[in-house]
Amino acid sequence: MSPTSKHYMVLLLITYFSLFVGSVSSTLLSKFYFIHKGSSIWVSTWVQSVGFPLLLLLIYLPHHLFKCTRRRPFTSFTPKLLLLSVFIGLMLGLNNFLFSWGTSYLPVSTASLLLSSQLAFNLILSIIIVKQKITFSNFNCVILLTLSSILLALSSNHDRPKDLTHAKYFIGFFSTIGAGLLFALYLPVMEMIYKKVYCYEMVIEMQLVMEMAATALATIGMAAGHGFSEMKKESEMVFDLGPKAYWLTLVFNMVTWQFAFMGTAGLVFLTTSLTGGICMTALMAANVLGGVLAYGDKLGGGKVVSTLLCVWGFCSYVYGMYVKMKEEEKNNNQSIQLPEQQMV
Repeated sequence: MSPTSKHYMVLLLITYFSLFVGSVSSTLLSKFYFIHKGSSIWVSTWVQSVGFPLLLLLIYLPHHLFKCTRRRPFTSFTPKLLLLSVFIGLMLGLNNFLFSWGTSYLPVSTASLLLSSQLAFNLILSIIIVKQKITFSNFNCVILLTLSSILLALSSNHDRPKDLTHAKYFIGFFSTIGAGLLFALYLPVMEMIYKKVYCYEMVIEMQLVMEMAATALATIGMAAGHGFSEMKKESEMVFDLGPKAYWLTLVFNMVTWQFAFMGTAGLVFLTTSLTGGICMTALMAANVLGGVLAYGDKLGGGKVVSTLLCVWGFCSYVYGMYVKMKEEEKNNNQSIQLPEQQMV
């Protein structure tokens, strides 16, 4: 699929819209669960991937919607690709657990800004795994977003809930950093694998297998930690908005996480892992604002500056990409004109 084609741009816009809706809403709903007396980290982990059957709708939609090679689903899966998908799915399941652990303790805005630290890891791992070239724009972006996370770490300790101990706060802090590191590894590894994938349908199929593996891991954790019986108890006796609101919260969380994961996978397939990471980081500002508006998170000076650095870094990267595209377009035009002149 050519990056200059109209279909490519439409698919890219749909993918980023999916990422935007999924990232912001899933983060807010995950925190909503804990705010209203939900307490199971495994339940929160499980709902992140258990919505994978929804992807079957995308896989079996008419193939012409994606303008892909007409083929039966999963026919291009090799044993190696299947094993890689399962392994990455288990890694994704661990990432989901760390994210849930951090979200259970930290305010939404703090957790969101901490996750922006994944970009520094992403750049380093992209250089190692997929030979990403360092430019001023992406290096400047990473520096600004890393400074944003450091500033947050130094200034946000005071905004933890009164009933949260220092120990639990730092568990949440480092769990979130760990989730960011795993996610940063996930992106370039997926870019490397996607180079051997020739259509968008295969991306969805791989995502289905990965989430099945992540769900299997979460289900083992649920069974070992009595999570299924805990869900029933929470819905009937613990969740302060009642059973109906409890199950609706979990169902909507399942759906929104599918939007987030498919948006991420699509961006990596259509662009690069670094671009996907930067787009994810750019949404941190929206998550911070969402936490302030929805849950009354404190927006102190440190968070304001951190958010501004986040936006600044993203704008720097977008501008660098714009300049690069203009240069490539100019070079292409010159290469076309040169043969014409030689023919004359």
